[in-house]
Amino acid sequence: MESSVKNVSDTKVVVTIKLNAENLAVAEQVAATKLARNVKVAGFRKGKTPIAVAIKNIDPAMLQEETMNNAISKAVSEAFIGNEIQALDRPAVEIKKFVPGESMEFTAEAEILPKIKLGNYKKLKATVEKVVVSDKDINEIIDRMRNAFAEKAEVTRAAKLGDETVIDFVGKKDGVAFDGGTGNDYPLTLGSKQFITGFEEGIVGHSAGETFDLDLTFPADYGSADLKGAKVTFTTTLKTVKEVVLPEVNDEFAAKTGPFKTVAELKADIERELTSQKERENNEKLKDDLVSQLVAASHVPVPEILVADQAKSIEQDFTNNLMYQGISLEQYLENKGFESKEKWLETEVNEVAVKRVKAGLALAELSKVEKVEATVAELDAHVETYRQQYAKNAEALKQFEQPEVRRDIANRLLTEKTVDLLVSFNKK
Repeated sequence: MESSVKNVSDTKVVVTIKLNAENLAVAEQVAATKLARNVKVAGFRKGKTPIAVAIKNIDPAMLQEETMNNAISKAVSEAFIGNEIQALDRPAVEIKKFVPGESMEFTAEAEILPKIKLGNYKKLKATVEKVVVSDKDINEIIDRMRNAFAEKAEVTRAAKLGDETVIDFVGKKDGVAFDGGTGNDYPLTLGSKQFITGFEEGIVGHSAGETFDLDLTFPADYGSADLKGAKVTFTTTLKTVKEVVLPEVNDEFAAKTGPFKTVAELKADIERELTSQKERENNEKLKDDLVSQLVAASHVPVPEILVADQAKSIEQDFTNNLMYQGISLEQYLENKGFESKEKWLETEVNEVAVKRVKAGLALAELSKVEKVEATVAELDAHVETYRQQYAKNAEALKQFEQPEVRRDIANRLLTEKTVDLLVSFNKK
């Protein structure tokens, strides 16, 4: 067998393979052995017919086809392994020449795992933002806690900002109710800005039991194409109004919220939690930034098949997330003004897919260069962490026994360790 390799691009090769009579004879023997299992010859039990006898009773066309398939399969495997080519998909074969029993020539084209040339990954620009927790940050948390402990009483006076209300409403455009514009027994805190500008403000001044129209205009940049800048009327019924009385921030309030004796202790605890949260956020931001810099500084060719696979995964995850929100992909595309699903894939999904593939390839190369490994003990600890998260889900726990799931967790662990190493090289 002879083989030669032509690099069509950084991510694709064409291997030309030539087979001689000896190669084809071996392939024919394998083909005959396989086909002989189903040959019936008088005087022999099925599957026990000698090869020499069976060949005479096998359809020549079938034998030739099976011989070609065996010859190609074996030759492609040997040629790719021998030339150290890592194919990402099944090679596309094109037969150029075939003389039965004498010779065969064909090409095998495939996308391959490209060679990555890393930039100087030890001299990237790592910027770690200083964590600052302001009084405003702390007070925002306290305000949420005050709302959680607030006393609420139904009132007969006119509604004002800050009140909790229950409303029915029907939104109409040109006299016709539009999708998503109707609600019954809808809880709404006035001033929460859940609705478009003017809606909550329009309820202010009305009392429980009143029905009234709110003539409003949707923003020009609203998500739904049909409602951008549209003039609409919301016929609204105010059913109940509750006054929200917030508790005073004092030591008694602090004791209600947790193991605190004073407001100072409560605020100190909030500051610690916010500091930890912001440090985690900053650390994740630093990791993302360094990975982006690594990719930008490196030569990372992108195989189309990996991008396509990643795009499918992104599409599936995105569609599932929409489904949990009660929205279909079609509704999302219409609301965002995409003319087609293909346009969405081209403008939003593929860009993210390419970015992820590049990051994955660059980090995989870095882990190889720096010999990053995940030990069995580390993997077991990682798996145990996942098991604890799904401790109450028997079906999910079974998944962690499957080899492919452990491989996936091992890959994630290896990526995490590689990113941490990248951070250690650059974080001053």
